Parts: sequence; C-alpha cells; structure tokens
Amino acid sequence: MQSPYPSAALDAARRSIAEKLRELRRDAGLTGREVAARTGWLPSKVSRIQNATTPPSDDDIRAWCAAVGAVEQIPDLIAANRTADSMYVEWKRRQRSGLRRLQESYIPLYERTRSFRVYSSTVMPGFLQTYEYAAALLRSIARVHGTPDDVEDAATARVERSHIIREGAHRFGFLLEESVLRHVVGDAATMAGQLGYLLSVMALPSVSVGVVPAGRPRDMWTLETFTVFDEERVHVELLTAAITVTAPGEISQYAHAFEEMAALAVYGGEARSRISAAIDALD
Repeated sequence: MQSPYPSAALDAARRSIAEKLRELRRDAGLTGREVAARTGWLPSKVSRIQNATTPPSDDDIRAWCAAVGAVEQIPDLIAANRTADSMYVEWKRRQRSGLRRLQESYIPLYERTRSFRVYSSTVMPGFLQTYEYAAALLRSIARVHGTPDDVEDAATARVERSHIIREGAHRFGFLLEESVLRHVVGDAATMAGQLGYLLSVMALPSVSVGVVPAGRPRDMWTLETFTVFDEERVHVELLTAAITVTAPGEISQYAHAFEEMAALAVYGGEARSRISAAIDALD
C-alpha cells in the first residue's frame, strides 16, 4: 500500500502515533466500533486513524484517550502529533533560501538554551567546527541536496553563532564517536586544524568533551546524531530531514541515551590522546 505521506520519516512518525493509539484501544479491551460509539465517530474514522491513513487532530487524540481510559497519554501523543504535523521539516524546504539563513535561524534557540547535550556519530558538531571544516562540510551538503551555493556565507554564520560556547551561562556536553575524529572532511590540513581546535576548546570551563572509543564492547548501539536543548526539545539529524522532538517521554529517552553514551566515553587525557592520535594518522 502506497504511503499517504511524502517521506519515509514522516510516514514512520505517523505510523508510530497510529500504532500507539491502536495499542491503547487493545489494552482497554475495546473494538474499533466500541471506540467509535464512545467518541461519536463513524467506525471508518477509527479505522483510518489507527491505520495511519488519516492523521488525527489534537482533539481526536483527546477523545480517543478519554474513550479508552488513557488520559495520561494525551500530552505525549499531542506533542508527537504536532511534531509530525509541523516540526518535521524536509531539508530542501528549509534550505531553499540558502544555507546561511538556515544557520542563522537557530540563533534564538541557542541563545535561550542553558544546557546543551550533543551526541555525534557522523561529523564534528557545529558548535565545534572551524571555518574551513564547516565550509567543506556545507559544500558537500549543498551538492548532495542541490541547495543554493552560499557556502562561504553559511560557514561564516555557523562559526559566528558558535560564540555562545565562550559567552553567557551555557553548558555544553559533547560526545563524539571516535570515528568522527578519523573521518576526513575537506583535506588533511583542514582536518588537522579542526582536531587542533577541538583540543583547545576542551580547555573551556563550560565545555565537556567525551570520545566513545571504537572497538570497545558496548551495550548501547551507535545512534543518529542528536542535540538535547535543556529539557525543551531534541533535534535529530537524518539525511533528508531534521526532526524536532518535543514529546516529554521521547526527550527523556534521548536524555537517557546520552547518559548511556557518556558512560562509554573517555575524557580528559585519554580523550586528548585519541584526538592527537587522529591528527598523527593524517597524511
């Protein structure tokens, strides 16, 4: 059956909500017709909602949860629903006016956030990037996504917004998979400069950097790159989209995942040794 949604990620988000509603109905021991009777809906509406062919409204979620005796689930489900409605944003739509504007759009969120927890399994987090590294990475992004080529301006904007790691009452916790240190973005000189800058940033009192060693036995699998902003939201980075998570239960899961990764990481001298080894390995 063809999905009614334009992207795989949005389809997955919608189906997750529908499955949760179906589970609540089953847990209550109700049939779809009984939910329809309790809500005053046609049975076909119940079927469309629980099969993810029609997205529910916030009022639909409230009515469904009341009908199945699960009102405590309303806040998380509504938050997830709104995320699927309006906070799932395709990169092409966000980048249509250029990468610089995309970088600048994050500034208000960054300025009001006090605690940042960043886990990266892919590239150096934006807060830590040098201009050269940012330009090389953004040039690759522009090529892959076919977005306007304003890479130099975008790289400048990315570096400029990173001033908050040196100013204000912000705290930053960074967790990097060791592969991030070894993946060369740009050329060897660009990467050496980036890793050298990472070593210098580690001395800042507001910054903690942990490296999750490669090859070490672990119970926690490698995750998608994500950032937790206070307890307000999580940004998850995919190839085709940025997903903003606002459901309290899901934010808690990402916060827990960060703590799991933090327990696997090395810090201080051992982290610096791994960064230095990555520099030495460059041609």
